[in-house]
Amino acid sequence: MASLLEKTQTLIQANLHAMVDRALEANSVAVMKQYIRDAEKNLHELEDAAATVGGEVKTMERKYLEYKKKADQLDRNIDVFLMQGKEDLARAAQNEINSTRTLQEQYHEQWVRQKREYEALLNARLKLQAKLTETRREQRELEALLTLAKSKEKTVKAIKSLDDVMGAGDADIARLGESIRGRLDKASAHSEMYAERLDNQMDEVLGKAELDIQLEERKRRLGLAQPTAVSSDEASQEAASTLSSDL
Repeated sequence: MASLLEKTQTLIQANLHAMVDRALEANSVAVMKQYIRDAEKNLHELEDAAATVGGEVKTMERKYLEYKKKADQLDRNIDVFLMQGKEDLARAAQNEINSTRTLQEQYHEQWVRQKREYEALLNARLKLQAKLTETRREQRELEALLTLAKSKEKTVKAIKSLDDVMGAGDADIARLGESIRGRLDKASAHSEMYAERLDNQMDEVLGKAELDIQLEERKRRLGLAQPTAVSSDEASQEAASTLSSDL
């Protein structure tokens, strides 16, 4: 049973630090959950082993007590046979008691050894249960920390996305504003150019009209002006006015 005890001790002394390192590398508590499942399975196997060894302890104790009782009875019989002068029976009983004492000692040694291993298994069971309790607590803490870490990662990602959007939006709006202002400047330049052209045209027209008026005035002074045609209505009114004056 020493190999069973060594196996159990190896299971109990599993490298928890290496398991935690793997969990950190995987950024998950799945490794720890698997460790807990394995530890629970080992605990179940340990309990079965302890029950088996405990049964053997009881068997060895019972055998030891049976051979001790038999040896004690043979010891008393030998005294009786010698007192009765039955040396042959005493000799046979002595031979049997020697064999019985040997078996008694063997079962006693096995009983003591198995009892020590049984106690070691029970102690190992308590240690494994304590480690499982602690590991479950650490698992809950790690799950809470992992949830918090994921939440913070989402927050950071959202803030970073917002910064990117705001930065990109500012640049786009700036470019759009420059484009609109460019179009406005171009339209203003065209408007000023057309307005100047219209002013020039108006100046030309007004200048020509002024010149024509001045020339007509000059022609009238020189008697070169053509008489303007009088309409029939105007002639009738002028004749009526002359007649009234004569009267």
